[in-house]
Amino acid sequence: MNSFGNIFRITLYGESHGKEIGVVVDGCPAGIPLSENDLLPDIERRKTGGHATSTRTESDIPEIRSGIYRGHTTGTPIIIIFKNENFCDEDYQFDGFFRPGHADYTAYRKYNGYNNPLGGGQFSGRMTLPLVAAGCIAKKIIPTTEISAHILPECLANIEKAIASNDSAGGIVECRIRNLEAGIGEPFFDSLESLISHAIFSIPGAKAIEFGNGIASASMLGSEYNDCIVSSDGKTATNNCGGINGGISNGNDVVFRTYFHPTPSIAKKQKTFNFNTMQVEDLKINGRHDTCFALRTPVIVEALTAIALADLTLISKATKL
Repeated sequence: MNSFGNIFRITLYGESHGKEIGVVVDGCPAGIPLSENDLLPDIERRKTGGHATSTRTESDIPEIRSGIYRGHTTGTPIIIIFKNENFCDEDYQFDGFFRPGHADYTAYRKYNGYNNPLGGGQFSGRMTLPLVAAGCIAKKIIPTTEISAHILPECLANIEKAIASNDSAGGIVECRIRNLEAGIGEPFFDSLESLISHAIFSIPGAKAIEFGNGIASASMLGSEYNDCIVSSDGKTATNNCGGINGGISNGNDVVFRTYFHPTPSIAKKQKTFNFNTMQVEDLKINGRHDTCFALRTPVIVEALTAIALADLTLISKATKL
């Protein structure tokens, strides 16, 4: 489905080369100051134009069509749209090929060929733009919680090599959540890890997530892994668990890393199946693509994290006397 959230709920719509893309945000409390200008700083962080990013240039001007009156949220659904203005349909005529690493083939099978494949359609990274806008609203619901993400510098080493060889590179984005009160998250199915992961995996190209030292913990002893409490506010000497116990925040920083695969659209020739000729042939993909799309994802990771936290925070408030 195209919706996420229980109380704070978002619905995504549009396609990469359609007339517009957008998001419907429901469940936002009334009375929060909000305008298009509040969305611009994060939108700017996501834009193309930087080193190793796509040359597709869009204005990315947000238009809030409902849910705002006199500069404040009304409590009714908020609709935010973005016009698509700069796209090249001719770059997506592949004559029997489904691009390796993309959702072209799976979408074709799921929708019986009725999906819009241009620019990747609804599976495109372009669709993360309205998610960033929704994340700006979510951040206003949890104003004292600080969410910051950055790409790990060791991941940048492969980018120049990828550019020189018409290839692409992946990356790891680390996110840290500060000042999140203890007690946020629900046991089992709506745990803090579960909902953050659910949201993060809506980002095209996200393939793995690790909370705290989750991977290393498999080879650690309990005495090495356990985070011993050192003060009455729940602060711990270490933070191997990444600020979460039993699916619930413990008051320490929540830390997780998202692993993004390399951009699947590469200029280097690839041998893959042609469904017209029924043979394996060479495919060379043209067009405008990021060498490393992970460079543009930190703000997207922040947005999806904020959306999950806003929902869990509203759930927490609804269940307390």
